[in-house]
Amino acid sequence: MVHTSLYLLTACVAVNVVHAVFLVRPFLNGRIPTTFGLPRHNFWPYIPIIPPVKDNKTYYGLPKHNFWPWIPVVPPEDDLTPVTPPGPTPPWPDPEGGYNYGEAMYKSILFYEAQRSGYLPDNNRITWRGNSATDDRGMFGEDLTGGWYDAGDYVKFGFPMAGATTMLLWGFLEFKEAYEGTGLLEDMYDCVKWPLDYFQKAHPTKYEFYAQVGDPYVDHSFWGRPEDMDMYRPSYRLTPERPGSDVIGETAAALAAGFVAFKPKDPVYAAELLRHAEELFDFADRYRGKYSDSIPIVEEFYTSSGYRDELTWAAAWLYRATGLRKYLVAAERNYDRGSWAQSWDEKTAGATVLLYKLTKQRRYRLEIEDIMRDWLPGGSVDYTPKGLAFRMRWGSLRYSANMATVALAAANLGVKPDLYRKWAQDQIHYMLGEGGRSYVIGFGFNPPTRPHHASSSCDPSPWPCTWSDFSKSEPNTHTLYGALVGGPDIYDNFVDDRADYIHNEVTTDYNAGFQSAVAGLKLLEMKKQAAEGKATISLSTPTLAEIRSVEKHSQPLVRLIRTSK
Repeated sequence: MVHTSLYLLTACVAVNVVHAVFLVRPFLNGRIPTTFGLPRHNFWPYIPIIPPVKDNKTYYGLPKHNFWPWIPVVPPEDDLTPVTPPGPTPPWPDPEGGYNYGEAMYKSILFYEAQRSGYLPDNNRITWRGNSATDDRGMFGEDLTGGWYDAGDYVKFGFPMAGATTMLLWGFLEFKEAYEGTGLLEDMYDCVKWPLDYFQKAHPTKYEFYAQVGDPYVDHSFWGRPEDMDMYRPSYRLTPERPGSDVIGETAAALAAGFVAFKPKDPVYAAELLRHAEELFDFADRYRGKYSDSIPIVEEFYTSSGYRDELTWAAAWLYRATGLRKYLVAAERNYDRGSWAQSWDEKTAGATVLLYKLTKQRRYRLEIEDIMRDWLPGGSVDYTPKGLAFRMRWGSLRYSANMATVALAAANLGVKPDLYRKWAQDQIHYMLGEGGRSYVIGFGFNPPTRPHHASSSCDPSPWPCTWSDFSKSEPNTHTLYGALVGGPDIYDNFVDDRADYIHNEVTTDYNAGFQSAVAGLKLLEMKKQAAEGKATISLSTPTLAEIRSVEKHSQPLVRLIRTSK
C-alpha cells in the first residue's frame, strides 16, 4: 500500500491516506474498480473523493449526479479467509467426440438461476443465493420484484434482459427437441418464465412500463451480496410523455415469443403473455422514442441506437403468435436492411430470419445471405488467429454466439445449411475449448475462475463481503456454472482477471445466443445419431436434495440416465 497525501485542489485541503485506492469508473458500463499505486505529486487530473464507509455502502453523502469521472473508494480490510467446500459439478457422460452440448445447456440454465432477483423458489438450486431486492417497487408502489440481475452487478436493466429473453425463447422454439432430448425441457420453461413474470409486473397499465430498477452509479459502488443490499433502488418509468419504443418493443417481442412457447403447455398463462405483448407493441409503435433519451441515467450503460429494429422484431413475433396481418404490415413498414450484429441493441438479423420463415419472400433470403457474408471468412468481420469472428473487443464472444444462432436458424430454413452450420459450430467450439481454453465457467478445459461477478466472489454469510473480495487473487468462492465470459482480444489473448470487465465479466445477454446455438448443435448431433441408428441419452436434471448433498458431502452427483432409440 502507498503512503501518500491527496490534495483536493478545489478546497485546497490535504488529506493523509494510508491505502491503495480503488477507482470506480461509472462510465463505459463501469462495473470495474481499478487498483493503482498513487504517484507522489500534488496535482490530480481527477478529483479524489473518499466517501465514508458504513456497512460496506460506499456511496453515502455523494451528490446525486452523473459527472464524476473517477470516484476513489477505500474498502474496509479484513483477514477472514473462510474455506468452503466446492459446489456441485454434475458429471455428464463423455461425448463420442467434440463437446458435451447437453452439459453446456444445463449449466447455462444454472447461470440464469444464479442471476435471479426477488423471492427465490423453494426448489432454488443455487445454494449460495437467497432472497434479495424484495423491496423493489414502482413509483406508485407497484411490485417490481423478480427478474434477472444484469451481470456482475445488481441493476435490472430492462433492455438487455428483454433481449436475452427473446433470444433464449427463439432458440427454445427453433431447437426444442434438443431440450427434450437432454431432459431440460421443464428447466427451460422455468428459466424463461422468471423474466416473463417480471415483465408483466413492469407493465401495470396499458401505456406505462418500468424499464429499469436500480441506480447504476450507486449499484456499481457496492461489491457484496445482493442479499445484503440496503441502498435505495429507484425505478424508471416510461409513459407516452417519456417513450421508449426500443425497450418496450423488445419486451413485446419477448412476451410474444413466450406466448408461442407456453401456448401448448399453459394456454391461460400464454394468453396473458399475449395480452401484454399486444398492449406493449401498441405503446411502442404509437408513442415513439428512444428509452435512453427518456431515462438519461442509462446512457453510459445501455444506450439505444434506435428503435425501428425492435418494432420490426416485435411485430414479426406478434405475427407468428397471432397470424394477424396487421403485424406483418407493421414489421415490413419498419424493416431496414443491413445488420452490424444481432445483439441487445440490434435485432435486424434475427428479424430477417424470422420474416423469411413467416413469408418465404426471396428478398429476406437474399438479405440473410448478405448479412452472413459479412461474418464468413473474407467478409468485413475480422478473425482472430484461432478462428473467432471478432466484431468488437467488449464482450467479443457474445456477437459471434448470437450470429451462430442466426446462422443455425437460417440453415433450418434451407439457407446454405452446410456452410452456416459448419460456421456456427466453429464459433461455438472456439468458446467451448478450440480457442485453447474454455470460456464457459465450470465447463471444459481451464475455464475462467475469477469472473467479474460480485455475488459468486463472496464467501458464505455471515462472513463479510467487501471490495477486498474484488481484489483478492484467489478464484471466486462459488463456481458460476455455465456463464460465458466476455472473451479474448483480437489476438486470442485472455487473462482470467476479476478486474477486467471487458473480457471477463458475465451478463445475461452473453449467454442467450450462446445457449441457443449450443441447443441447435445438440439437435444436429441428435439427428445424426438417429440417422446412424445410435441410442440417444436423455439426462434428467438433479434434484435440490441431490445438489445439497453434493455441497454437504463433496460427493459426485449421479444423474439419472435414460437410454432410448
